[in-house]
Amino acid sequence: MITTNDFRPGTCFKYDNQLWKISEFQHVKPGKGPAFVRVKQQNIKTGAIVERTYRAGEKIEDIRVENREMNYLYHDGTNYIFMDNESFEQYGINEILIGDKSGYLLENTKATVTIHDGEVLDVVPPNFIKVTVTKTDPGVKGDTAQGGTKPATIESGATIMVPLFINEGEKIKVDTRDGRYVERVKG
Repeated sequence: MITTNDFRPGTCFKYDNQLWKISEFQHVKPGKGPAFVRVKQQNIKTGAIVERTYRAGEKIEDIRVENREMNYLYHDGTNYIFMDNESFEQYGINEILIGDKSGYLLENTKATVTIHDGEVLDVVPPNFIKVTVTKTDPGVKGDTAQGGTKPATIESGATIMVPLFINEGEKIKVDTRDGRYVERVKG
């Protein structure tokens, strides 16, 4: 058992016979009345996001999860195929479970896969990826890093905002946690 004081983003637990994962939480201590925890939790099976309020210190049934490092191999249309780096077993993970993170998965790169009782619960791409910009408006001479931003499509399929001086074909570093441009990559 864990308490609501142990909640962190990514914490997995069982509530009402369903598996949940916390995406956001906030401890609230009002001036009057007891403290509580406001949570955005995602149903691991359905993907539905629910906002709930728990009493501070309320006990919740935690679940044991295992994080394994796996290589992302390819996408077959409905499933993303990953290979366990230790057992070489392959897992087909439904694209609904991966969701928006699919835009940051590159073939033959590592990702962390969370498993509970042999069932995949979550896939987390590496924190930073180096990718090529495949589509963006051309940069104009004189555009600087202090200027504005423009949308760019990267080779993994995601669209991110980049500085005006970035052109198609350039390699950049992207933070996958928030989809933010970090820097231009040499070579």
